[in-house]
Amino acid sequence: MKPSFHISQLISLAGLILLFGQAGLSENAQEASLDPLLGDPVVEIQTVFEDERFPNVVVSTKGTVLATFGRKTLRVCRSEDGGKTWGEPIRIAESGIHGGGTTVDENTGDILVFVEDEHPPAPLTVYRSQDDGKTWLVDNVTIHPDSEGREVSMHMNEHGITLRHGQHKGRLLRPSRHYGEGNRPESLFPTHFTNAIYSDDGGKNWKASDPFPHMGTGEAAVVELSDGRIYYNSRRHWAPENVDSRRRWIAWSDDGGETWQDGGICEVLPDGAQDRDYGCMGGLVRLPVKGRDILFYSNCDSDTGRKQGTIWGSFDGGKTWPIKRLIYEGSFAYSSMSVGRPGTVSEGWVYLHVESDKGSKVARFNLSWLLEGKLTGDGNVPADLAQ
Repeated sequence: MKPSFHISQLISLAGLILLFGQAGLSENAQEASLDPLLGDPVVEIQTVFEDERFPNVVVSTKGTVLATFGRKTLRVCRSEDGGKTWGEPIRIAESGIHGGGTTVDENTGDILVFVEDEHPPAPLTVYRSQDDGKTWLVDNVTIHPDSEGREVSMHMNEHGITLRHGQHKGRLLRPSRHYGEGNRPESLFPTHFTNAIYSDDGGKNWKASDPFPHMGTGEAAVVELSDGRIYYNSRRHWAPENVDSRRRWIAWSDDGGETWQDGGICEVLPDGAQDRDYGCMGGLVRLPVKGRDILFYSNCDSDTGRKQGTIWGSFDGGKTWPIKRLIYEGSFAYSSMSVGRPGTVSEGWVYLHVESDKGSKVARFNLSWLLEGKLTGDGNVPADLAQ
């Protein structure tokens, strides 16, 4: 006799499948111990893209590393073995400029990429992948102006995040910006500011946050700390007279990225080469270690020119940056960072995607590698990690 199923049984079975599928995503998004990030110090660097500009790097909920890149044609390279090898570039958009903010929705596993028609202010298209970055389709989204009616632009920020703590758990958040009276000439820089956009419905509708507390800011990055606060770190193209625009500018949010407080300067972190008041996009990531706020920041550490790429480490959520290490001495411009997911092949690795030598390179390294770096004198490395 053939088995039979009632509709109620089928619904229950479907519910279980959905439940376990979501649990799998949640498990991969969870934080773990320090152990996978330690061990023998390791750093590996390889060329991924041969031309163009504008990098992001993220890690999918399955542990696939995705390097997005493009100034004319937006492409992605995928690595399914933790960044050891890379597949051929996959074209996301036939034309357009990478808007940064590549975002992995940890609630669903979807991946969002933002592409502007030209250097903003410009029309924007959002692409969504539902198969781990293998294929991409145009997504129908709405990005609302801020509370003053100002339109939001994307270019060319660090990747987005999914919030994991507090009342806004599950929210998508990515840095963004407003170009004021226009991108150029430089006399318009004081009208620019950065902010963020956030979505509570999986990226279909986005709201704009209040502006960053200081004008003249450019590309930015956000991370969520273990207590649910958001740490904001921004490039600055312009600053008032007698204010240093060659260091990074920072702020915090305690409402899921809707408003920003305590804006100020980070005296330790350089904002690009120190021979010009112009800055450079930097990478930022928090390591997925339960109960600890270990942050990595990337930028060039040079007196002149975009070179001498360096990684800085913070162990108190960005209050101090006690250690740094040179990762690449040559050409080093815009950069992005991400970190592997617990329970996947990517676990234990930190990823850096950087513009370099007319294309891009991806490095993977571990915490042990950074711990052999140079002390900055700004705070201390925790005793349990000190060499």
